[in-house]
Amino acid sequence: MVDDQLDKRLKDLGKRVRTAQAKRAERTGASGGGRGKPAEGMAVGIRITVEMIAGLAVGVCIGLYADKQLGTAPWLLILGFLLGAGASFANVLRTARELDARQARERQAAIDRARDE
Repeated sequence: MVDDQLDKRLKDLGKRVRTAQAKRAERTGASGGGRGKPAEGMAVGIRITVEMIAGLAVGVCIGLYADKQLGTAPWLLILGFLLGAGASFANVLRTARELDARQARERQAAIDRARDE
């Protein structure tokens, strides 16, 4: 008799836990992998860093190559650096706009879900 009551309580607890996990996953958009906003933020930071470094590296490499071929050192290197820096900042601004638009869509979806409930 005690075992039956305990078994019933454990099943009820398991059902409530699964329901709470499903609600949380729906609310946060998580798939249960244990990765959420912190991992997403780190990914964005790495993306921005790589875009900055890549833009500068490409600009400097093109400037160095052009200087070597044309014998104009260091003027094309400086121009390449400036163009690479400009491209890098343009990429960062584009990324920031994309993230802002995504967050606005997520906020609006959350408001719509709350209104529907």
